[in-house]
Amino acid sequence: MEKLDFNQLYSMYSKRLYYTALSIIRDPFLAEDIVQETFLKAFKKTDTIDDNSKIAAWLNSIAARTAIDILRSEKRNNWMPSDHSLIESVLYSSNSQDMTEIEVENRLFKQELHASMGDLSKEYKEVLILRIDHGLKEKEIAHFLQLKATTVKNRLYRARKQLIQRLSEKYPA
Repeated sequence: MEKLDFNQLYSMYSKRLYYTALSIIRDPFLAEDIVQETFLKAFKKTDTIDDNSKIAAWLNSIAARTAIDILRSEKRNNWMPSDHSLIESVLYSSNSQDMTEIEVENRLFKQELHASMGDLSKEYKEVLILRIDHGLKEKEIAHFLQLKATTVKNRLYRARKQLIQRLSEKYPA
């Protein structure tokens, strides 16, 4: 079997793969990324090609599956990545000195979290407040509230889940 020239393959099939990805993903910039990812995946698996006449279909299949995978991952993450990372940074910050802008964003977001906590149950509120405002770890919260660590862990998980749901309803992506 002859060696594949990826420069030639790219010039021959990149537009076709771009339109395949674009038809699935509906984002021109993401479609370009998918084309690049397709060629990277293909390059890594060149040894699996048995018939060079089927390269176009093979590449098209890789592009379509990559686009579908990206769509699935976006549906799983109902949040925009920056929102999710902001929640995590607030919930798990170690009170370190951040840059001023990030600190202001975190304070504003904490205010928003507290406003959204309004109708949570007392048990969920207290573990969240101890975690967010006081930076206590699960074991410390458990000791303070005289609960089991697994109980605290479950309450934190359920409270965060409810908060995320409330915030996603308030600020749809």
